[in-house]
Amino acid sequence: MAHVDCLIRNVSWQDRACDLLIGAGRIVEVVDAGTVAASEAEVVDAGGLTLLPSLIDAHVHLREPGQEYKEDVRSGLSAAAGGGFGQVMAMANTCPVNDNASVTRFMLQKASEAFPHGPWVRPVGALTVGLLGKELSMAGELARAGCVALSNDGLPVENTELFRRAMEYAADFGLKVIDHCEDPWLGKGGVMNEGEVSSRLGLKGIPTVSEAMQVARDILLASYLHLPIHLAHISCRESVELIARAKERGVAVTAETCPHYLLWDESRVEGYDTSVRVNPPLRTRDDVLALRQAVRTGVIDILVTDHAPHAAHEKEVTFADAPNGISGLDTALSLTYELVRSGELDFADISRLWCWKTASIFGLPANRMQPGDPADFVLFDPDLAWVATAEALLSKGKNTPCLDKEVPGRVMAHYLGGRCVFSRLEQTGPDRP
Repeated sequence: MAHVDCLIRNVSWQDRACDLLIGAGRIVEVVDAGTVAASEAEVVDAGGLTLLPSLIDAHVHLREPGQEYKEDVRSGLSAAAGGGFGQVMAMANTCPVNDNASVTRFMLQKASEAFPHGPWVRPVGALTVGLLGKELSMAGELARAGCVALSNDGLPVENTELFRRAMEYAADFGLKVIDHCEDPWLGKGGVMNEGEVSSRLGLKGIPTVSEAMQVARDILLASYLHLPIHLAHISCRESVELIARAKERGVAVTAETCPHYLLWDESRVEGYDTSVRVNPPLRTRDDVLALRQAVRTGVIDILVTDHAPHAAHEKEVTFADAPNGISGLDTALSLTYELVRSGELDFADISRLWCWKTASIFGLPANRMQPGDPADFVLFDPDLAWVATAEALLSKGKNTPCLDKEVPGRVMAHYLGGRCVFSRLEQTGPDRP
């Protein structure tokens, strides 16, 4: 057996008590609990904790450079470490926009200085210069600088010919295009889902067809070009049905959604709570149920946070004037665990949705708990509820509907390359509540 320098004892993995053996920053073996002597290895007693691979978030906004008052790379990666995320794909809507190698390198340098041993920033380059939808960015330059995908983020490209060329150009450098699917005219000026609730509240709505039309366009292009497309934060039944039919035909389409679209619906806007203003908006209960089924069956491939931190004063305005976005890195795993507790998902789904499938789509390293895999993992306490106070949230962004609410399950330790990059174990002691 390879040299073991760390032993995680009595942890739950795939519904059995196991010991995790780590050596030289990699997985040596996962064995039944108590079958291996500790020898001189560091021993961590993880009794009562659940083992998960370190998570990957394919959709975050770190705000640096340019909007550090909302979030910066250090604070964003702090929230990632505490939330169980070892890799975060940072969107390009910085200031200046990440449409050239100098901005990409700046972000990576900031990450290396703040967390030299991870979590890791995986930049997503701008699809068009300045995110303006007029001119293609230099995909090759961005790829060489370290970008892992391209996206126009929340500004969908109206020009279909340009978008086609963008897909082709990105593919030349092995990059996938991530598209925010929204018809720029149907949804223009909308602030919540269009329907009975928006009419009653007097708020301009965004119809589901606004998203679904763009989903259909992207699927048709992917099919015609025989190129992959990744669809961001899917929110409605019509989109799910289009994606399902496309996958049946073998179209290379993948898709994501967020915990908030699986848990909450448009009724949360009652009372004009700006913490639930997001784009795409929270939809109907029927859409929630369709998304849950799509996540269970793999029609929706992965989960993301769409982590969008804002300063408190920016959300303390009228609903129509508030910026879109929920700060999600701190609470995403707890919110997903709510779906495990209710029987919608299980821990194997968490590994698939938050790590393994994401790594497969974007060509990122991942721990599948096999010998030789990077020792990137999380120790999660499913029995420990916690209150998401402003002080408990490590992100600068406190704009979450969970603020001051109790949420279930908490990351107790996070290891990357066999090194503990975050731990709450010492704070709670051996007898965790």
